[in-house]
Amino acid sequence: MRGTEIHRRKAIGWLPAAVLGADDGLVSTASLVLGVAAAHATHNSVLITGISGLVAGAMSMAASEYVSVHALADSEAAELARRHAHLKVNAKGAHDALVTSYLSLGLNDVLAKEVADGLMANGAVGALARVELLIPTARRAHPNQAALASASSFAIGASIPIFAYILAFVALTALAFLAALGASAARAGGACMLIGAMRVTFWGALAMALTAGVGRLFSTFI
Repeated sequence: MRGTEIHRRKAIGWLPAAVLGADDGLVSTASLVLGVAAAHATHNSVLITGISGLVAGAMSMAASEYVSVHALADSEAAELARRHAHLKVNAKGAHDALVTSYLSLGLNDVLAKEVADGLMANGAVGALARVELLIPTARRAHPNQAALASASSFAIGASIPIFAYILAFVALTALAFLAALGASAARAGGACMLIGAMRVTFWGALAMALTAGVGRLFSTFI
C-alpha cells in the first residue's frame, strides 16, 4: 500500500498531461478524419489531413505544456528563493510557522516542536515548501517531462484513428481505445475504472458525431 501510494503521487506530475494528450489526439484526429471523410474527400486527402493534424497537434500540445508548466516551475522556484532568503534573517519565525502548522493538524505542543526541529535541521526550505506552500517534491513542476508526455501521448492517440481509417473502422476503434484510456487513467489515479471509461467515451463519441455531421452537411453545399 505504501509503495502504491508513492507511485500514485509521483504519477500526478506527468499523468494529467499524458491523459490529456492521448484523449485530445484520439478525439480530435478521429473527429477530423470522420469529418473530412464525410465530405467525400479522397482517401489520400483524408490520410494527409489526419497526419497533418497529428504533427500539428503534438507540437501544439508540447509547446503549451512546456510554457504553462515552466511558468509554474518559475513561480515555485521564485517563492522558494524568497523563503530561503527569509530563513537567513528569521529562522525562528520559520520554525514557529512549522510548529503552528503541525499544531493545526492535531499534534500536541511537544511533538509539533520535535517535528519542526527535525525538519529545520534537515532542510528548512523543503519543509516550508511542503507545509506552507504545498509544493511536495513528488509534485514539483517539470516542463520537459510534461511537454514530452503530452506530445508523445497525443501522437499515440492520434495515430489510432489514422490506422483505423486505413482499416475502415475509425469510429469503433477510436471509441474502444477511448474506453481503455479512460479506464487506465482512472486506475492509475485510484478512481472507478467504469466511470472513467464511460466519461471519456461519451465525450469522444459526441465530438466525432458532431464533426462527421458538419462534414456531411457542408459536403452538400460544396
